[in-house]
Amino acid sequence: MNKVKIEMDIYEKLRTVFDPEIPVNIVELGLIYSVTINDDGYVNLSMTLTAPACPVAGEIIREVDEKIREVEGVKDANVMLTFDPPWNRDMMSEEAKLELGFL
Repeated sequence: MNKVKIEMDIYEKLRTVFDPEIPVNIVELGLIYSVTINDDGYVNLSMTLTAPACPVAGEIIREVDEKIREVEGVKDANVMLTFDPPWNRDMMSEEAKLELGFL
């Protein structure tokens, strides 16, 4: 099992998930905190949302879980939502900041 390839494929899939209120994918927004893959193909992903009261939180988490499970080599997935540390604009990629007019 090539964990590096699996992780790269996971990030590629997650770049297709968008916060419905912001036209930028969740990777570029900085919402993915960590991805760990064990030797059995079990993925733990820690992520946050732009706001704790996000009305579509359940939908985003479900979509993230589905996208992870589509990746070849992934046997199971656990998506953990955290607000520690809280998300802020500094977590966005330069590309996202440019796209949203923050630069």
